[in-house]
Amino acid sequence: MTTLKKNINTEIFADKNCLQQFKQLLKQNDTELRQKFNPHKSVSDLLKEKSDFIDEILSCCWRHFLGEHARQLSLIAVGGYGRRELFPYSDIDIVVLLDSDDTSPYQEALANFSTFLWDIGLKPGQSVRTIKQCIEAAINDQTVITSLMENRLITGNTALHETLNQQIAPDKIWPSDQFFAAKMEERRQRYAKFHDTAYNLEPNIKEGPGGLRDRQVIAWVFKRHYNSSTLKELIKYGFLPESEYMELVDALEVLWRIRYALHLLTNRCEDRLIFDYQRDLASQFGFSTEHQEYNQDVEQFMQFYFKTVLGLERLNEMLLQLFNERFVSGEVTYNSIPLNDKFVVINGYLEAIDDTLFERHPLALLELFLILEQNSSIKGVRATTIRLIRKSLHLIDDTFRKNKDANRLFIEVFRQPRGITDQLRRMNRYGVLAAYIPCFANIVARMQYDLFHIYTVDEHTLFVIRNLRRFALEKHLDELPFCNDIFLLISKPEVLYLAGLFHDIAKGRNGDHSAIGEEFAREFCAQHDLSPHDTNLIGWLVRNHLVMSMTAQRKDISDPGVIHQFAQTVGSIEYLNHLYLLTVADIRATNPELWNAWKDALLKELYTATYSALHRGLQSPVALTDRLLENKKEAKDELVKLGISEPAILRSWQHANDDYFLRYSADEIAWHTIAIASSKEDDLPLVLLRPQTQRGSAEVFVYTKNEEAIFSLSTATLDQLGLTILDARIMTTTDDYVLNSFLVLEQSGKPINELFREVHICNVLRTNLLLREVKKHKNIHRQSRQAKHFPIPTSIQFHADPLNRHTIIELITTDHAGLLSKIGRAFVQKDIHLHSAKITTIGSRAEDMFYITDNQSQPIIDAAKQEQIREEILKMLGATG
Repeated sequence: MTTLKKNINTEIFADKNCLQQFKQLLKQNDTELRQKFNPHKSVSDLLKEKSDFIDEILSCCWRHFLGEHARQLSLIAVGGYGRRELFPYSDIDIVVLLDSDDTSPYQEALANFSTFLWDIGLKPGQSVRTIKQCIEAAINDQTVITSLMENRLITGNTALHETLNQQIAPDKIWPSDQFFAAKMEERRQRYAKFHDTAYNLEPNIKEGPGGLRDRQVIAWVFKRHYNSSTLKELIKYGFLPESEYMELVDALEVLWRIRYALHLLTNRCEDRLIFDYQRDLASQFGFSTEHQEYNQDVEQFMQFYFKTVLGLERLNEMLLQLFNERFVSGEVTYNSIPLNDKFVVINGYLEAIDDTLFERHPLALLELFLILEQNSSIKGVRATTIRLIRKSLHLIDDTFRKNKDANRLFIEVFRQPRGITDQLRRMNRYGVLAAYIPCFANIVARMQYDLFHIYTVDEHTLFVIRNLRRFALEKHLDELPFCNDIFLLISKPEVLYLAGLFHDIAKGRNGDHSAIGEEFAREFCAQHDLSPHDTNLIGWLVRNHLVMSMTAQRKDISDPGVIHQFAQTVGSIEYLNHLYLLTVADIRATNPELWNAWKDALLKELYTATYSALHRGLQSPVALTDRLLENKKEAKDELVKLGISEPAILRSWQHANDDYFLRYSADEIAWHTIAIASSKEDDLPLVLLRPQTQRGSAEVFVYTKNEEAIFSLSTATLDQLGLTILDARIMTTTDDYVLNSFLVLEQSGKPINELFREVHICNVLRTNLLLREVKKHKNIHRQSRQAKHFPIPTSIQFHADPLNRHTIIELITTDHAGLLSKIGRAFVQKDIHLHSAKITTIGSRAEDMFYITDNQSQPIIDAAKQEQIREEILKMLGATG
């Protein structure tokens, strides 16, 4: 580096190839730093080396282009460059400080200086201002004062630079209390963009909660109040003991090393730790895949990252609270209010009565959280007590966990009318939750390496409980009013919350996490003296927490047999109410984008049908004949109201089989009948679209003469148009016409809501059915960037239909454009009749169920025939075994 610096001087400009020489110097510097980087060693020296090297480049260019004006103006580094923290592709932010408003003597020189920097590839973020202009901008925008606070003179007029620093001092503008308040509001808005969690599986290492920006906020507000030059002065002013300061430094070094590696890996200023880079980074940081299961290296690396962030969040909470106390309340203003014999409240924060409290009364480690729930005026836990909690976690041992008073305190936390989610998050942040429930420690910061869980397991769990809590709160009534209504029927909400706490607690262990989780839950319930009824309900919910969503999305819930079977599994309306609420909360906590009107309506429909079955009694299932007659009557009554004559209705229905009237609702039958009654043979194929069905999706209906490949052509077209197919029902009339319907949403998960889009879909599908081909236009079905990191092994299984009407094919594979069309072609090749399909896509994972028969409408039970179908599907998918 020293050799390179020696080569930087104004004599280079005498060479006509000076531009190339500067580019070469920058490239050599980058190469040297890349070679020096070791992911296991500190990068702080590398950041300073980069900054110092850029200083030399800018100083040289400044002297050359500004000439006699070089000492008249000031060239100042700000932001990360001002801190001497330049990562490989960090922004280089500079301020040219003017001595007057008249720039005419050096305007051309400044323009040439700036142009040259861009030409050699530096691309600086540059502002040109007088001191007065700097002050005006800073007064109006706290981000400007923040940037200027970290200014550093690179070269030029020292006096001018010192004057600027005097003018931006806290006694002139932005006193520390106002600055602190502004940074807290900025932080609140920034956190909201990340759903107030650091535990997103593709975190932003700089801007996300617990990331590098939080460290900078600490440094900024501390510097504003104390004019400190280093965070080590946190020890001097009593904010942190040396051990916690070293914990802070070590955690920041980890984030710095990861960010440095991320820049080098991507060759750009990339701060998102997205799936594309996680495996490479895991390898760099020593998380090997050798003798490990697939993805375990990535999961371990990300758990390492999340645990680092967890520590930073805790330190951040303590420091910001102490800053608030000092900067806002005043250094010596301690308003202490006794609360009980163990705690006092100081300036709104809960404080242990003394440093020996937890040694003398270990149960106070749980009592503290109950107090916070019961006293809404208390803002949080005082930093000294947070520190004391962390030091006292060893007290939560087996003896503590078996203490019945501790057990009662813990359960009481779940019985409070407010604050449950906040205090569980706090318990997790301080390490109390993992200490009290050891199996919870296994899911802290644990990544779930798939596309549909976007949070770590512990964060997902706490989101589930938050969602359950919202069903009880009137202020969230407009979100899911049906859930709020059902929640009123829950006699013991704590049972639901505990089921939420344990539902994924066995993730990451070998075996069925639902079954293992049930064992953990039952052990917990026994220790905490929950009644046999509550224990059985919690254990059952943990064991079966996926059953309702799987039934709704993968089975034909219009089939009374499916409803009866599900009702038998559930057994009672009480269990149904709990399972429904847990299912909705779980899906919404998995990934906010997964919840849509379709899932809402589907689960509600399953709940309603199951409720009716349970209310009627499992010994009295709905007879198929009754259901058929009921649907026919409802549809006919509706059609007559609309002016359709009974003979016309009967003519339209004469070739429809009983299955049709069982599998379609009365309003769907009425809609189909109107269309068919008013159509002629020349109008076929008839393609209609109803934008909003009872399930919140659009229904595309196709009526035409039966021919091969209609399903394949239809699905290929809908897929090409960028639609997500949720459900497909395929009917063939006795006179060989097909009545096919597809329930679809836009790929975004939203309904189709524009008339021109509806017309376009119908026109394209009708044209393709007439031509019997799908033109090779660009497919607007987009596979997400993340999907390629989650290859799903193809699995094909055959199941018997309980009613022995069909054979069910269960297909699990990676979702991709044209998937259903390929399946349709495979069925054509093997002369298979498809009767319906349940399409479930979760992230990049397709989980589809196809109800098929042979060409004689008989189930396919021959193993050899099933194997032939399996091989044909695999061939169409281009998969192997």
